[in-house]
Amino acid sequence: MTPQERALAHVRALFPSPGGPALPAPVTINFHPDRLVPDGRTVAECLAAEGVYRSQFETGISNGGLNDHLGGARERWEQRMFGGAYAGPSGRPLYGALNLAGHPDGAAPRFGSCHLVLEPAVSARTTFSHGDSVTEPSIMGTAGTFGALWDALLDEVARTGSALALAADSPQEWIEALAARSSAGLSPACGRAIDWYVEAQIHGGVTLSEDVAAVVADPSFRGTPTEAALSAIGVPVRWHPGFALPAARFPVILRGPEVPALALFVAARYDRRVLDAEVIGRAARSVVRSPREWGRVRSARRGPPAGQVPVAHPGPARLTAGCDPAHIAGCHVPVGAGVLEGRIHRP
Repeated sequence: MTPQERALAHVRALFPSPGGPALPAPVTINFHPDRLVPDGRTVAECLAAEGVYRSQFETGISNGGLNDHLGGARERWEQRMFGGAYAGPSGRPLYGALNLAGHPDGAAPRFGSCHLVLEPAVSARTTFSHGDSVTEPSIMGTAGTFGALWDALLDEVARTGSALALAADSPQEWIEALAARSSAGLSPACGRAIDWYVEAQIHGGVTLSEDVAAVVADPSFRGTPTEAALSAIGVPVRWHPGFALPAARFPVILRGPEVPALALFVAARYDRRVLDAEVIGRAARSVVRSPREWGRVRSARRGPPAGQVPVAHPGPARLTAGCDPAHIAGCHVPVGAGVLEGRIHRP
């Protein structure tokens, strides 16, 4: 058997129970199309040029935890989950999430403002877990052995009143809500399922021309080079409702006290009172390409004088936590049509 076949067989043996939803639910892979890879190209440009989606072991970048070396945490998690099926950096699983709830922004927007929608056939070589692999999940399954995962989701609804960012008073009501969404198509509003998803581990790679049905992008990329690069991938490009947040309303509780000041700094630098995925990506690329232009940003613990926007102070090229746009991340506060979701990681 191939490593991919061994991984699937391992999960099926541990979780053989069939069952689960009879609903068409695609796997989605959320990603930031405008982030830079080590050679200076953007992710979207690489996808268009190479025609495949690669793991962090091959690219050296990640929208989640970056553990791209053998012997690191990611390899240990995969050893445990898949019974030691994989060795070496190539051919390892790719990560997405199962979009059971039909969220138009993808099943796991924590990992990117845009997403790939995979063809249904890919699910046959995909394993799933209740929770992110970083949590070392104890419940897994496959498309044909989804019973344990389904039971875990229903138990989550019974305990918390919600699963997959979809609230319900009872498991039966939640099932009915899923069925209603499935028959109606995608929800008209972004799901913002930042921390609530069924992780998908895709075995056997993703070839864009064969395995991807569509790219769904944030509307802030319309008319930009990022849209052109996404269109060059060769699959339909669709748009979700989008995320936007006034910089002055960035909550302190999300990413620490320094980050609201950083949000104001980014807004002032680009003359944008409202932040969106495109302007955050612009800032993230600038930090990588021109770090000296950023210097240091006044710590939000002290805060700027009333009515003033924090400014960059002259300083060494070394960046501090307070001035890296990577920290404008995971915002989950409804504002107008949506929220800002920008989990940014520099190469």
